[in-house]
Formats: sequence, C-alpha cells, structure tokens
Amino acid sequence: MDASHQEALLLRQAVQLATDNVRSSGGPFGALVVAPDGRVFEGVNRVTANLDPTAHAEVTAIRAACQGLGTFDLTGATLYASCEPCPMCLSSALWARIGTVFFAADRDDAAGAGFDDAVFYDYFENPGGEDSIMPINRIGLGDDATEPFNVWLSTPDRIAY
Repeated sequence: MDASHQEALLLRQAVQLATDNVRSSGGPFGALVVAPDGRVFEGVNRVTANLDPTAHAEVTAIRAACQGLGTFDLTGATLYASCEPCPMCLSSALWARIGTVFFAADRDDAAGAGFDDAVFYDYFENPGGEDSIMPINRIGLGDDATEPFNVWLSTPDRIAY
C-alpha cells in the first residue's frame, strides 16, 4: 500500500472517530498520532464532556501517545486530524515535536459548523494589543522574575525539553 493511500485511510479513521464522538456527547473532532514504530493513539474532542477547554482531539491524542510511549518527545510521529488544528493544537504538536500533520476539513468548514477559530488566528498575528480579546501585561519583578530559571540552570539532573 502506498503512503498516500495509507495516509488517506488514517485520515478517514480520524474523521470516523470525530463522527462517533458526536454520538457520544463530544465535539465533532477526532485525531490520531502514529508513532514512528507504527503504533496508533487516538484522541477525540471532550471539551464539554470533561469541562476542559484544552481537551481538543489533537491534544488528547498527543497525551495518549506520550503516555503510551512513555515520553514527551514524539519526534518522527505523524498527527492525523479530522479538521485543521487550531493554534493551541498546532502549538501542542510543535511542543511534542510531531513531524508531520495531515487534516481533512479546514478552518472554514469548522466555522460553518459554529467553530470559528478566526479570532484566535488573528490574535496570534497581534497578541496582547490594547484592544485585544485578552491583553497580556508584564509586571517587572527584577531578579525575582528569573529566579526559577536560575534554579533550573543550577539543577544538574534536570530533564531538558
């Protein structure tokens, strides 16, 4: 089976997870993380079911993969998402070191169903501005602000990530 056929099968599986999740009181999003060794980890959107705004399908799939593989580093893994990942999910994939992302529906399809992430994409273009949806403000604390980093750097057995 060629790679593009396999990718389409995995993407269809993510879409089926999303569809099934709607029938289980979840949101219409599903995702798979495929590890370099071929193991597959599933995730579905459980935002409302779990009362957790971070429980997007991609994030739950990444969490499942990390737990299943015993690592926080998913280098070489592939993420298959039923819909274009939002900025949080893209950031999660970056932090997890996911190698490639494939998605089916796009942000416009999601907006048509009432999931309009455009305001978040716009926010990251100009974060924290005065008329922003969520202003970001730094309060100067002098050396106290960097104390956690100083302790981190002086800890010989720290695990870099």
